[in-house]
Amino acid sequence: MDSSGTRALARLLSRVEAGEHVEDTASGVGGADGAPGRARVIGLTGAPGVGKSTMTSALIARYRAAGKRVGVLAIDPSSPFTGGALLGDRIRMQEHATDQGVFIRSMASRGHLGGLAAATPRAVRVLDAAGFDVIIVETVGVGQAEVDIASQADSVIVLLAPGMGDAVQAAKAGILETGDLFVVNKADKPDAQAVVRDLRGMLALGTWDNGWKPRILTAIAQEADGVAEVIEALDAHAEWLTAAGELDRRRLARAEAEILALALGSVRAKVCAADVGSLAAKVAAGTLDPSAAAADLLAAVGFPDG
Repeated sequence: MDSSGTRALARLLSRVEAGEHVEDTASGVGGADGAPGRARVIGLTGAPGVGKSTMTSALIARYRAAGKRVGVLAIDPSSPFTGGALLGDRIRMQEHATDQGVFIRSMASRGHLGGLAAATPRAVRVLDAAGFDVIIVETVGVGQAEVDIASQADSVIVLLAPGMGDAVQAAKAGILETGDLFVVNKADKPDAQAVVRDLRGMLALGTWDNGWKPRILTAIAQEADGVAEVIEALDAHAEWLTAAGELDRRRLARAEAEILALALGSVRAKVCAADVGSLAAKVAAGTLDPSAAAADLLAAVGFPDG
């Protein structure tokens, strides 16, 4: 992608983040044919400090060496001052800044829970249409229950590191249900094997009716050690997804979730624009039941059945 295509793609993603309706097309942004569904979407999640950005950079290098075009959506915490992304991920990916086969976009979470930005699904569609072979979505450092990436990616890597909490905390965070691949990063540090043992013990308690049991690997992303094995495991998972029909199921579920999110967003915008103050006053005064007030509000914005 040349510089003009990169700028066009950046402008298109800015419009997506702003909530504008845009066509998911590669026209003018360097896409091959704009056909959706050709890109592999890889999610990368984990607690803050486990090395997500460093691992992302190492994966980019591997895919670029194989001739793949790579798009990255790095979801950053929102700045408390500007509301924008803090751009911390860009610092760790500087080596790819001049590579025209790589596009890196930092997106602010803007308070959206789940580790992703609300605009992430549409941004993935835009990058897919623009002709990228691999799209890596790196989440905000997740805490408990922030596992939206599971519904937005074909394959999910959960990154862990020694000293970042025990297996009980991992289970509480919901990551055992989220990951297709678990990578213990910073494997040269003490207690790395203890993390591996904890993971094996927790995964042994699960049942894998769909036929894929999550794999556990170790790596030192800073030195690109173990990254080739991560790529091999991702390829194996991609083959299983296709053979088992799971890829179509995941992408259908992703499309359904995106449609519902957009529809609910439109409803929320209408409701927020309505006059809630007078209804709230009646509820506070005890003259109107909250359920009845909600029904009246929905009727006022065009939903007569409440």
